[in-house]
Amino acid sequence: MTLNDLAATIASRKNADPDSSWTAKLLSQGPEKCAEKFGEEAIEAIIEAVKGDQAALTAEAADVLYHLLVMLAACDVSLDDVLQVLANRQSTSGIAEKASRG
Repeated sequence: MTLNDLAATIASRKNADPDSSWTAKLLSQGPEKCAEKFGEEAIEAIIEAVKGDQAALTAEAADVLYHLLVMLAACDVSLDDVLQVLANRQSTSGIAEKASRG
């Protein structure tokens, strides 16, 4: 499964019955709840990275990616839009790109 596949699955659950899937339930709770869950998962990934547990970090990283895509869907931001921003930045040094944000 690619991130595009996962994003499509999440999008397909946006108007689904909240009792039918965890994704539909999260999305039904709105962007704030989705952002909260993303933050929780990010913190858990940070903890595992600091502990040096690669297996646990791998699992938490998967959770982070999933919850990021759910949060994006809740805010009507597509993965394609995010990937386009990354593509636009690809030819620019990270230091120059960050400085251009002003």
